[in-house]
Amino acid sequence: MTEEEFLGFWKDIQWPEPKPVYYRLYHNDVGEPLFYSHEDLPGKHIDITPEQFASQDHSVKVIDGKLVRQRQTRITKLIPSKSGTLCHTNDVTVVVAQQPGQYWKKKQNVVDTN
Repeated sequence: MTEEEFLGFWKDIQWPEPKPVYYRLYHNDVGEPLFYSHEDLPGKHIDITPEQFASQDHSVKVIDGKLVRQRQTRITKLIPSKSGTLCHTNDVTVVVAQQPGQYWKKKQNVVDTN
């Protein structure tokens, strides 16, 4: 390829239109966050700033189309139980079908953040 051909290529090339970048928070009917996404998906959402998107904060709520930081957050943890998901006695990440094992369930606590 000669220099002239090379320069002609760059002069005549048709670049595709850049796709828009979305920063969105999808939420349910009561404004609780479901997930953050760069995609244009069906569902209720609000457009947010890149900084809000980077934080991926789930202790927020959508009120009147605006992102509002909650004063409370929910913390979920696993606790031993008599019912729930049966796991290996030495490793909660291994689910087993029969005894011996330990049952675990989720417990949710509401904590004031401010």
